[in-house]
Amino acid sequence: MIKNRTAQLIFQSAYCALGILGSISCLGIFDDYTDIRWDFYIYFTNISNFLCLGVMLAELVQTAKKKDDSFVSAVPLLKFIAMLGIMLTFFVFNILLAGDREPQLNFRVNSVLLHLVLPIMYVADWVVFYEHKKIKWFYPLVSTAFPLGYVAFIFIRSAILGFDIENYTLYPYFFLDPDKQGIGGVVSWVGILFVAFVVAGYIFMGLDRLLKCKKS
Repeated sequence: MIKNRTAQLIFQSAYCALGILGSISCLGIFDDYTDIRWDFYIYFTNISNFLCLGVMLAELVQTAKKKDDSFVSAVPLLKFIAMLGIMLTFFVFNILLAGDREPQLNFRVNSVLLHLVLPIMYVADWVVFYEHKKIKWFYPLVSTAFPLGYVAFIFIRSAILGFDIENYTLYPYFFLDPDKQGIGGVVSWVGILFVAFVVAGYIFMGLDRLLKCKKS
């Protein structure tokens, strides 16, 4: 693990630059700048990456302000929530979604950045630069508000739009689509992902303790 301020500044700046590029790319302007995707906000991929970018910007500000070498410690709870969110994005896309898309779509700038490069960089930042032994026992439970809030948002939005599937993308992921999965299927998928989210949270908490031991 690295306390070096210069190394942190370089890594965080690189992440933020790529994060901004990825955030712009989710609008679809690299495919057709005349046809911007205004529904970019319905995708968990984009929301989780936006959160990670916000946390990394906070880290960059903290690092820029400090004068001595030390571990990064900005917004620990948000850092943890964003890490679980971006890992959910990484695994759900690469395990459940990538194989059902046209292969060339997986190699576009936005897909490579948002589903692969930025998630790996975000976790690497936590492992290498972040101050450990900061995760509290309740963080994994509190963090579930993020994906559950997203699911609630998707269905509230669908109800507001009148479940108009002809003019709007209501369910961006197959496991949230009650027309394909049925209500029971959606509940089952949400339950599975909820459990996986909590388990991943406690795995990261254990890793946090292990990294602390290695440092000492």
